[in-house]
Amino acid sequence: MTVVTDYSSAFLLGLFGGVHCVSMCGGIVGALLPRVEASSARLWQWPLHLSYSIGRIGSYTAVGAFVGAFGLLFKDIQPVSFAFFVLANLMLIALGLYLAGFTRLLAPFERGGQVLWRYIQPLTKRFLPVRSVAQALPLGVLWGFLPCGMVYSVLSFALLSGSAARGAGLMLVFGLGTLPNLLLAGLVLGRFRDFTRNGKVRLLVGLLVVGFGVYGLVRAPGLWEFLWENEIC
Repeated sequence: MTVVTDYSSAFLLGLFGGVHCVSMCGGIVGALLPRVEASSARLWQWPLHLSYSIGRIGSYTAVGAFVGAFGLLFKDIQPVSFAFFVLANLMLIALGLYLAGFTRLLAPFERGGQVLWRYIQPLTKRFLPVRSVAQALPLGVLWGFLPCGMVYSVLSFALLSGSAARGAGLMLVFGLGTLPNLLLAGLVLGRFRDFTRNGKVRLLVGLLVVGFGVYGLVRAPGLWEFLWENEIC
């Protein structure tokens, strides 16, 4: 239905949006483990960073399955599907503008997510400090529910996916797209975070994400005509 319902595009969105992940979660990842000064020593911590991210991506995938199944209820209600389509692309544009530093249009959605996060955050304390995979994995599962406008934007497309399996798949490949950035943030935190905070880098990434949303909206009139014809037939 739209560019972001393609798995490869969802992966690229996670990769492009990684500058936001590093800004928002990079400090968390860096604080998960005992501080090690030598870069060579930090490399030995990669299984813990990877386990944390696997848990986080697992949460994205599970929520994507739930949202995809919920969206299936409205699949045959064409006006509702069209409204969801437009809203999802508007959220994508808002995300791009946020990444570029122009506005925080997605902040209200993140504040809404705080309602659930208040109950989840206290559970994370039992796994800190992280010293084993057995601690890192469940911690990642819990941190997967951290309020994040970027995640909510992609979930809006999982809602349009038409099935639990496709919704889960979209969130899975999106999460995999965020993985390289957060692994780098954990292992070479200082230099990489400086790079991702560069204004020109964030502007470029934000404009790329805006392009996804604009492309979807440009297709919206044709989509409405297609849906209307199918309804008549």
